[in-house]
Amino acid sequence: MPVAIITGASKGLGRALAEALAARGWDLVLDARTPEVLKDTAAALEAYGTRVAALPGDVTDPWHRTGLVTEAGRLGGVDLLVSNASALGAEPLVRLAELPLDGLRRALEVNVVAALGLVREALPALRAAPAGAVLTISSDAAAEAYETWGGYGASKAALDQLAAVLGVEEPGLRVWAVDPGDMATDLYAAAVPDDDGHRPDPVGVVPALLRLLDERPASGRYGAPALLEARS
Repeated sequence: MPVAIITGASKGLGRALAEALAARGWDLVLDARTPEVLKDTAAALEAYGTRVAALPGDVTDPWHRTGLVTEAGRLGGVDLLVSNASALGAEPLVRLAELPLDGLRRALEVNVVAALGLVREALPALRAAPAGAVLTISSDAAAEAYETWGGYGASKAALDQLAAVLGVEEPGLRVWAVDPGDMATDLYAAAVPDDDGHRPDPVGVVPALLRLLDERPASGRYGAPALLEARS
């Protein structure tokens, strides 16, 4: 069975994608910072009959990243690496004039540096896979100027550029950056706690990600709404 590493997998889009892959028979290595929630997620996914390795930890820790790749190797390799774990830089979000520099550093460490570190750990296995792929979760804040989203958006823009260059440097892989669009997630609630507007469930984004896996389009940046529209 193919093997996926998914960071930030205990809830939200990470969990929704993990469940969809488990239903397809994928084996999974899951990361999240909260052990109890991750344990519950792993137990739910094992009900599909798949093998699940759940490793709580922080993706900025190089030993944790090594552990994720090692567990994937025990399951058979790495066919898909999903960088979904994210940090905002400030909760709730603030204007750049008020953004703590330590918060910006944290966002860059989680969203960019750790993502590249995990790619580097997993590259030998990804290259050896029959259809190796890297999927990074981006944001419209990476491309649009939204008030208070500057630090987070800058980190996602940097992640987009890393994904774009990786796609050029590793032509044997598929490297996709995906803007999932608006979603009802804990991350968004922490970013803008006063916004009680309706947002779609992350489950609705998963078919867009599965389409990438099924059709394997060229490496590049994709918007989930466009992928969903084209599939309907």
